[in-house]
Amino acid sequence: MDLGIKGKTAIVCASSKGLGRGCAEALAGAGVDLVLNARGAEALEATAQAIRAAHGVKVTAIAADITTEDGRARVLEAAGQVDILVTNAGGPPPGLWSDWSREDFIKALDANMLTPIALMQAVLPGMMERGWGRVVNITSQSVKSPIGVLGLSNSARAGLTGFVAGTARQVAPKGVVINNLLPGLHATDRAASLDGGAAKAQGISVEEAKARRIAAIPAGRYGTADEFGATCAFLCSQHAGFIVGQNILLDGGAFNSTL
Repeated sequence: MDLGIKGKTAIVCASSKGLGRGCAEALAGAGVDLVLNARGAEALEATAQAIRAAHGVKVTAIAADITTEDGRARVLEAAGQVDILVTNAGGPPPGLWSDWSREDFIKALDANMLTPIALMQAVLPGMMERGWGRVVNITSQSVKSPIGVLGLSNSARAGLTGFVAGTARQVAPKGVVINNLLPGLHATDRAASLDGGAAKAQGISVEEAKARRIAAIPAGRYGTADEFGATCAFLCSQHAGFIVGQNILLDGGAFNSTL
């Protein structure tokens, strides 16, 4: 399918690996020029070079902390006119409700709520003026089905979801579409880290911890970055203009619900 976005420019955050890279690869495959961001310069540039070679699009790599004003400014300056924004950030560490201080919550809010909001506030006016834009926020399955040990993530991402719910309806008349993608367990470094944490907490091997988590997924496996990226690219396409303010769950059927 031709997504109709060849020649557009996209910012993709946290895109040196994992789900962010999956989104970047899929957009590049559709002919979108990219501004990639992550904190690790070496891994980021390696990803940028691989995407350039594979897809022949323009790829600019900006190694910066997107949760800071300076980091956001550098990324936005490099992008210029932004047609597509994909926000993404690694989740806060797991723990118990009694473990977290005010500072822990502020840090989680900065990364997983306030930074995506700041980026949207920066790019939405231009999108609205031009009459076209796409924003996809990568949040988490925990927005629909909270995960006890991920209370920091549950809280911050739910806040972002509330902001998007209202904002998406306000900008839609101008041709700007905002949606959220809610990943369940995917074969990424984040999943490996959580597998390791579960193994340690339960006194079992990492392999057993992973097997137990897979057993709770009707699809019988972890998701892949490629299929996640393909869904993201569709939401950024010309065909997604009537999908507004939605929270699309990619979890292999793990969330048990009729609606």
